[in-house]
Amino acid sequence: MEQWTQFLQQKGAQWDARNVLNFGQPNVEQQAVLTQDVLMDLSAYGLLQVTGNDAEKFLQGQFTNDVRQVNGQRSQLSAWCNAKGRVLYTFHLIKRNNDYLIFLPYEGLEAVQKRLKMFVLRADVQFTDVSEQLVSISIAGNHSVQYLSEALGFAVPQESNMSITQGQYTVVRIAGQTPRYLVIADSETQCQTWQTLTAKSVRAVGSSAWQLLNILAGIPQITTNLADQFVPQMLNYQAIGGINFKKGCYAGQEIVARMQYLATLKQRLYLIRLPADCTPQIGDDFYGVMDVQSIGKLVNVQAHPEGGYIGLAVLSIEQAESNPVSLQKVGGATAQLLNLPYDPSATMAA
Repeated sequence: MEQWTQFLQQKGAQWDARNVLNFGQPNVEQQAVLTQDVLMDLSAYGLLQVTGNDAEKFLQGQFTNDVRQVNGQRSQLSAWCNAKGRVLYTFHLIKRNNDYLIFLPYEGLEAVQKRLKMFVLRADVQFTDVSEQLVSISIAGNHSVQYLSEALGFAVPQESNMSITQGQYTVVRIAGQTPRYLVIADSETQCQTWQTLTAKSVRAVGSSAWQLLNILAGIPQITTNLADQFVPQMLNYQAIGGINFKKGCYAGQEIVARMQYLATLKQRLYLIRLPADCTPQIGDDFYGVMDVQSIGKLVNVQAHPEGGYIGLAVLSIEQAESNPVSLQKVGGATAQLLNLPYDPSATMAA
């Protein structure tokens, strides 16, 4: 990782811990995210490697999605719940050769690793943080399929969540209206890849662009600060292929299934726009016109290139679709509800 960090510093990267803030032109870079092909460092995200003869069986009993469907050609969104069906973490699960990789914010990796180990018992399963050995980057934009295929020397997948591992590379197509790829490889290989892509006029931008594109795609990211708050359906996970209702038992499965088949969902995930004169923070509460109690929470938020903020919020369906919704207090900044790029009431086959 030191080689990679030094390489990006030479390219003008401004760092804050593991986050690349920008490459010297923050305003220009922010505008580029929605209009150009862009390249992002994802050092703020970690990779937890899961190996062993019982890895598949073990993970199958933990996560909301069907781990048996993950292979060299297919990754998946998934979540890990507690016994009450509340989401602890959301992540991408990827197969790289014979090993599983859990791709999630680095800040939550140690806690996930520690908690997973609690359930291993006698299973042949090992966990290794490989975030220092493997570097994650992303390219997004209308020409990303062409540019990435040319840079890597092989065709990259064009369907959401499809993946390929060839040579040192593992490549995953990320869901969303903007073509976007997660690229995983060793640091030396990624240095070459970065050079090749920037030579094609792909603009390097700060790491926050990844979260901005996740928000626009309606893909929530849950980590430690919002753990235990939502069942997966509140995060629209059934609509984006993050739950398999036929896979069998896993932590919290009975609660999740009951919500799907026997209960009425009262809260769900909304795409929202907030004005520039507010200061939104993850976990902030929302209020209706006359509500003393919170009707929802802000899950993810980023500055929008066109001004103000864009975010994902879990809100009361009844309140959000009948009355104005305000941030932090009654009469606070009004949230504008936007259309998600998918039907939140649908159930995608996972």
